[in-house]
Amino acid sequence: MKAAVLHQVGDERLDIRDDVTTTAVGAGKVKIRIKATGVCHSDLSAMNGTIPVAVPAVLGHEGAGEVVEVGPGVTTVAEGDHVVVCWSPQCGVCKDCVNGQHQLCMAYMINAFSDAHFQIGTTPMFGMAGAGTFAEELILIEQGAVKIDKDVPHDVASLLGCGVMTGVGAAINAAKVEPGSSVVVFGCGGVGISVIQGARIAGAATILAVDMVDSKLAWAKQFGATHAVKPEDLAAAQHELTGGAGFDYGFEVVGRSQTIKAAYDATRRGGTTVVVGVGRADDMLELSAFDLFYAEKNLRGTYYGSANIRRDFPRLVALWRSGQLDLEGMITHRLALDDVNDAFGRMQAGEAIRQVITFD
Repeated sequence: MKAAVLHQVGDERLDIRDDVTTTAVGAGKVKIRIKATGVCHSDLSAMNGTIPVAVPAVLGHEGAGEVVEVGPGVTTVAEGDHVVVCWSPQCGVCKDCVNGQHQLCMAYMINAFSDAHFQIGTTPMFGMAGAGTFAEELILIEQGAVKIDKDVPHDVASLLGCGVMTGVGAAINAAKVEPGSSVVVFGCGGVGISVIQGARIAGAATILAVDMVDSKLAWAKQFGATHAVKPEDLAAAQHELTGGAGFDYGFEVVGRSQTIKAAYDATRRGGTTVVVGVGRADDMLELSAFDLFYAEKNLRGTYYGSANIRRDFPRLVALWRSGQLDLEGMITHRLALDDVNDAFGRMQAGEAIRQVITFD
């Protein structure tokens, strides 16, 4: 089958091959024929080493498709079911799951680095984050295949697997944005747009989008931002919208210490700053010890939108059905797998919010 392979971390292009196969479907696992997969910035982060990935690997982690085979012991899905790929499966019984922090479940994460469910000839290959949706088919543990209704289009469903869940969840689950509040969002790519949509759904009265790219600021206003500025105009906008006090909620969706600090500084005393972007392990953040005490701000991260996928995937579908969550509008390009490297170029140039590879 066809798949996009990363041979070494640091490679600037993926190798599009047609000689990749999957391993056999073992106990507790399913084979999924991928119908659509999003091109997420985290795929670039895997290529450049920001996000750890075992190589060689098939990249891609945001996908949807159809179950074509199930292994022994599988009970939650059957052949023919439509599913969303979840790259961070949840066991439901560990301490984190029982305590309501399902997104922190590590029960299956070792699978991402130990189960090479692709191969070229006799050479084993891993799937990014245990997935590998840049392939026509993949093997996944049962808990990572979340069943959805068959009338949900595959390209729409694919977005739920990462970017939309991460962004909407950051606003609703992590920050718990309150009605009538003020929000500032740094970074208006696919995940940032999802944060904006989540804040709008939660009832925020003021949503300021901050980005360096004019087209992204325009998109941000289309999806619910009430105001949009470039970084150099942030101070004036903050004064106009909050009297200079700062915003109730600040979201950083870039993954850099400088923008985390900017989001923290733009948050009011007693407010909440949420770090959504994935940064490098060696990118250190420096804050004033006095300000941490005096400002009494909440600074927190959010992993996978602080999601309980069994609850949140259906909730996102319900919001999409009701017209409150615009997923179709987020898709700026529909591509073939052969075009994935061109998609990365558009992403780096800031030209697209979400690009979806379709296999039909």
